[in-house]
Amino acid sequence: MSLAVIHSRALHALAAAEVTVEVHLTNGLPSFTLVGLADVEVKEARERVRAAIQNSGLEFPTNKRITVNLAPADLPKESGRFDLPIALGILAASGQIDAAQLSAFEFAGELSLSGELRPVRGALAMALALRRGSTQRARALVLPLVSAHEAALVDGLPIHGAAHLLDVVAALLPVDSAQHAPLPFAKAEAVTNAAALPDLRDVKGQAAAKRALEIAAAGGHSVLMLGSPGTGKSMLAQRFAGLLPPMTQDDALESAAVLSLTGAFASTRWGQRVLRSPHHTASSVALVGGGSPPRPGEISLAHHGVLFLDEFPEFQRAALEALREPLETGRIVISRAARQAEFPARFQLIAAMNPCPCGHLGSAVRACRCTPDVVARYQGVAHQIKRPNVTQRDLEFSQLSDLTPPKGSNPPNLMISRSLGNLPSSEGDRLRSKRGHGRLCGFVEARSPSAHA
Repeated sequence: MSLAVIHSRALHALAAAEVTVEVHLTNGLPSFTLVGLADVEVKEARERVRAAIQNSGLEFPTNKRITVNLAPADLPKESGRFDLPIALGILAASGQIDAAQLSAFEFAGELSLSGELRPVRGALAMALALRRGSTQRARALVLPLVSAHEAALVDGLPIHGAAHLLDVVAALLPVDSAQHAPLPFAKAEAVTNAAALPDLRDVKGQAAAKRALEIAAAGGHSVLMLGSPGTGKSMLAQRFAGLLPPMTQDDALESAAVLSLTGAFASTRWGQRVLRSPHHTASSVALVGGGSPPRPGEISLAHHGVLFLDEFPEFQRAALEALREPLETGRIVISRAARQAEFPARFQLIAAMNPCPCGHLGSAVRACRCTPDVVARYQGVAHQIKRPNVTQRDLEFSQLSDLTPPKGSNPPNLMISRSLGNLPSSEGDRLRSKRGHGRLCGFVEARSPSAHA
């Protein structure tokens, strides 16, 4: 048979679209042509596939004209995930494996020159798309071992793992062949008790700040902390994710699938809230996503988790303005000339900033060198960003700004303001009842005492 058809998938956001890999062998001037809007990585598969087949002891049809079509033609294809389907298509078209068995599988995997299979990005997204799109019996998914264990987290799908091209070839030989060996089913790696998230109990004292963050976590509020360096803003932000409730199975799958698109998923952190803390030099594309093809940004990688923006006023204005719509809708749509890509972005924003550029405004130890106009412009960035998203200030607590306390005095601490100190316990219950509605409720703002003077 000179024509073989293999099923695979291309990544387009979280929607892993089905791709048909068609391989045709014919007589003529020997060549290896690959068509179908393939990116550079896909076109390089010609050399990887040729070397992998030959080094695995199989026959590569060097005297044939090989044409590989990746359909649909208008869908961009990238990465080395099509190495395995292309290699199997050549072997099936040349009669080395049973082509009739190919229709029951979907394949993805990058090949080394020796024929070993390397992991691919987006295994979870592929498995989720396969489960959503299967109206009847779903095809089995064949992936490299590491990617197969990742995809096996999706229940109800037959997932097979393979370490080498020869393992897949042996499974596709005729059933009555002596060398036929079916691929084993992949199982999700046992999720052990990984290192727990930093716990707010590690912070000694600061009971008022802990109560404020607990209310923010219960009500789904964003948090803006303003205080001098050393007052514990980053320490508290890193422990905020531990206050959030455990994720459901669907939420954990959705979060892991987004991380899988960039290869950042680790099974040891299954079901844990993600904390992303990009540097303040990050661009708007790095925060919200972009590129060609579109990749998820920090707000999507923090889906169902926490996005911590330290040195908040130092971020580019365009990058901060881009956060408005995702904060309200919980998703981000990246538009390009040919198509759109949608990523989930339901995160909780934690921001921290100094009271002034030098950081010593209100300090009893070091004098502030900033003029009032400089302080107003510096703090005005946060107000300009948050005002369209917040109708009122829900909570407020004050923060001491001493960098180095005098000898014998207490270390810098967070104090609750009078408005929050008088907050009744029923108010916390009211905020908790709001959680889960997917809407930004407001900011918890920490201001230095000098800001109220």
